[in-house]
Amino acid sequence: MTIGGVSIILIGGLLNLMLLLFQLFSGLHYIKVPLGVHKKTGITLVITAFIHGILGIISNL
Repeated sequence: MTIGGVSIILIGGLLNLMLLLFQLFSGLHYIKVPLGVHKKTGITLVITAFIHGILGIISNL
């Protein structure tokens, strides 16, 4: 499973890393964002992490 020669799982992992860092920095108030944005990106992080994990499991079968 690749997009332009790059693994979809790798892309998902990098997306999760960026979302995780955003959550960390906005939670520590280094980045000032409204609470609603912080909550929505947290939900997005959970969903993308779940999809990332499922794709990783499927790729090993």
